[in-house]
Amino acid sequence: MQAWYRTPTWLWLLLPFSLLFGLIAGVRRRLFRWGLKPVYRAPVPVVIVGNLSVGGNGKTPLVIWLVEWLRKQGFRPGVISRGYGGKSETYPLRLTGDTGPEQAGDEPVLIHRRCGCPVVVAPDRAAAARQLVTLGVDIIISDDGLQHYALARDIELVVVDGQRRFGNGYLLPMGPLREGLWRLGGVTAVVNNGGPAAPGEYLMTLASGELNAVGEGEGPCPSVGSQVHAMAGIGNPGRFFTTLTEQGFVLDRRLALADHKGVTPAALAEVQSRPLLMTEKDAVKWRGGHDDAWFLPVDAHLPGEFEQLLLTRLKELHHGH
Repeated sequence: MQAWYRTPTWLWLLLPFSLLFGLIAGVRRRLFRWGLKPVYRAPVPVVIVGNLSVGGNGKTPLVIWLVEWLRKQGFRPGVISRGYGGKSETYPLRLTGDTGPEQAGDEPVLIHRRCGCPVVVAPDRAAAARQLVTLGVDIIISDDGLQHYALARDIELVVVDGQRRFGNGYLLPMGPLREGLWRLGGVTAVVNNGGPAAPGEYLMTLASGELNAVGEGEGPCPSVGSQVHAMAGIGNPGRFFTTLTEQGFVLDRRLALADHKGVTPAALAEVQSRPLLMTEKDAVKWRGGHDDAWFLPVDAHLPGEFEQLLLTRLKELHHGH
């Protein structure tokens, strides 16, 4: 909701609902803390990659980075997710090579295809974690789930969009926050996607790879300086468009879609005149409709200080067990 980042005065009408939301969230949190609601603690460490605000902030690139980094440290990581945007007949759902985004959601499918690690989705992340443990993983990464207190966690990483930050700083529905900013004081680390990073935050940068054809990809790969159309169904589409222009592409038309949403045939009809560039997340749920479509993969890069923080915390967990 763009109003959260522009703070129009009419949002004050929603203040009573935000106060109610905060009260309910606080009571729920305490019920878990006091043991009045069950909490599942997995026999392996659990890393939460979440955010305070609704909408995408760049969690998926960090999850992929974590999977690859943990493998280098000798771990066998697996990923759990709610599977937003997908609908399965049964849960928990373990992803295979044939699992599509209509079943598991676009982000879990992207993670599974990129990493090849075990991925399990379920609205009940504790149930997903239980199944993941049976697959032989020795550390669990939860894609989102900071507020899913039914699952105990050992490391909490909060991703912040460096451009949008926390909007107006208010709770839903007056603002974009699921929990107050006080929550940042109790997490392991705050990862800033794209900067500028505030003191104490770890800057994550995204490096673009080579364009990949989506589907059959009949045309030649678009070159830098050529005119293209672009679309993005992510939390902050403007970030993708900026990346393309910084690389030298000339954007003729820009299709900014809602997070997790696919492009409609009517919108595709308007962008047939030039190559269509999209995010890897959009490519996962691509159903065709353009013969010259390409996606731009990105890889996360994080500072050595962040790696050292994780190593220290993992060693503490190992000695604790």
